[in-house]
Amino acid sequence: YEGQSEVYEGFGDEDSEEGNGYGVVTITIENNQIVDCTFTTYEPDGTLKGEDYGKANGEIANQDYYNKAQKAVAACDEYAAQLIASGRLEDVDAISGASINYSEFQEAVKNALKQAEAN
Repeated sequence: YEGQSEVYEGFGDEDSEEGNGYGVVTITIENNQIVDCTFTTYEPDGTLKGEDYGKANGEIANQDYYNKAQKAVAACDEYAAQLIASGRLEDVDAISGASINYSEFQEAVKNALKQAEAN
């Protein structure tokens, strides 16, 4: 296993019953350390929550809603960066305005790590 990296994917659907969609974490583990992590979130229909998230028909109809939506998207990268930096899920702090994503991130990471432990 020395120097070999393994990639695991975990899903978080913490709030799917509210129709908020789901999150997907991809974690790369090398020598028992988390060396890479990405976290993306999706609408219930599978559409990526990206730069258009918070728009209506491609337009910003409500600037406040759009700003909040984009803050949540940016938080995804921040959560992933915190996990890489510390290596411990317990050290990742919730970001104000992105608590749903935080819950999805926690669940998705736990699911990915369960797979890693099984191998």
